[in-house]
Amino acid sequence: MSDFQAPKGVPDYLPPDSAQFVAVRDGLLDAVARAGYSHIELPIFEDTALFARGVGESTDVVSKEMYTFADRGERSVTLRPEGTAGVMRAVIEHGLDRGALPVKLRYSGPFFRYERPQAGRYRQLQQVGVEAIGVDDPALDAEVIAIADEGFRSLGLTGFRLELTSLGDETSRPQYRELLQEFLFGLDLDEDTRRRAEINPLRVLDDKRPHVREMTADAPLMLDHLSEGAKEHFDTVLANLDALGVPYVINPRMVRGLDYYTKTTFEFVHDGLGAQSGIGGGGRYDGLMKQLGGQDLSGIGFGLGVDRTVLALRAEGKQVGEAARVDVFCVPLGDLAKAALLPLAGALRAAGVRVDLAYGDRGLKGAMRAADRSGARIALVAGDRDVEAGTVGVKELGTGEQVDVAADAVVADVLARLV
Repeated sequence: MSDFQAPKGVPDYLPPDSAQFVAVRDGLLDAVARAGYSHIELPIFEDTALFARGVGESTDVVSKEMYTFADRGERSVTLRPEGTAGVMRAVIEHGLDRGALPVKLRYSGPFFRYERPQAGRYRQLQQVGVEAIGVDDPALDAEVIAIADEGFRSLGLTGFRLELTSLGDETSRPQYRELLQEFLFGLDLDEDTRRRAEINPLRVLDDKRPHVREMTADAPLMLDHLSEGAKEHFDTVLANLDALGVPYVINPRMVRGLDYYTKTTFEFVHDGLGAQSGIGGGGRYDGLMKQLGGQDLSGIGFGLGVDRTVLALRAEGKQVGEAARVDVFCVPLGDLAKAALLPLAGALRAAGVRVDLAYGDRGLKGAMRAADRSGARIALVAGDRDVEAGTVGVKELGTGEQVDVAADAVVADVLARLV
């Protein structure tokens, strides 16, 4: 037993299962790249005030879940709990919003939240995200949602549903907030919930406790109190999703865990995951850029959970990712053979083929077992006599068929077999 273990709530992804993790992350990113989103690499930690201001003081993320610490210069920094605030900071700082709009960016990597660990809820979570900044166009909302839908479907995932709603705009939200608070303050709420109702009443509708859900069953809903502009925006988003063939369910009680969302808000849900059923979500955020010191530009984005998508695929009994570690496995029997196969392995790698070699002077039996475990389709087998004869054995591991090929023709022969 090792003296050390991974920190609580932080998953390790190890071979062979890590191949599925990579395939999920890359599959989601590929769907995004096809829609013209450029890559942005974000810092793992930022100034704490960025998240406090950008994500919202009243959110659980900011008030309970952030990894915040003082660095050696006594500055308060925080491991990033989400991606949007950091992207907005970078866009403002580097003036990307002064160029062609929308600014379309994609990113992936780890995010950090101090949560109670359980299946699908990790303290280091992996996400793929996009942000489309600078244009308030319902067609762009539909594009962002459709990309996420396509990303999941490209992996073979089918048992999920898209839920969406509108959280209104600056004209409908203040009136709705008053209406909701009036309703909530008429209920017998505990002190914590009452305080939440004062700061951000929408969050009370997201309370999972049965007695609170029962009390708020008749609460007024934002969808019934949209301004004319917000309603038109939402109706156009739905029409565009219909045109794109993206199925959805309207969920008027949806609340997201971040304060900056306005208008279109959405979540992808998979019932095979138990309590942690969300596999991704996002929405539009009018006012966030201005709040962080930039221009008053709208944006829309999402964060898709790589960890959760891996679990959702498992729940559906589906496997993605290349199970085979390499295409070709070299089996040298003796020092002369190893010296001859090493440059062949290098030449094949240079031609784009994945190649490994049996190191450590194993016998033929052990080396061939290693070749089988690697998932390779072809083994290159050579002893010292073969080297003297100028040949290499090319063995098809699926059929067991082996032929001797001249050493200088091996690369061409293998490439032809792998086509």
